[in-house]
Amino acid sequence: MLGISWTEFLVILLVAVCIVPAKNWPDVARFMARIFRYIRNLVWKISDVGEQIQQRIELEKPIDDLITNAGQNIFYETPKKKTQKKKITKKKTKKSK
Repeated sequence: MLGISWTEFLVILLVAVCIVPAKNWPDVARFMARIFRYIRNLVWKISDVGEQIQQRIELEKPIDDLITNAGQNIFYETPKKKTQKKKITKKKTKKSK
């Protein structure tokens, strides 16, 4: 629970019982219940937002793949082989003198 071991929790509880008078225990218990409820709601909201982000990422992943594949096909397409034209060479004739 929040990185506190049970022994640390018991020591804090023992110190609190010694310091807080008995007549104020119900008020302290209500205050602690409010704090725990607030923290629990915060954790639920954070985990809910995390799940929503994960769902959105999963929905956008196929689109991202499509975009990257299309970009790779356009920019990294292997060049088509050009057809080689036959060169017509003229035979050189020796000029007579």
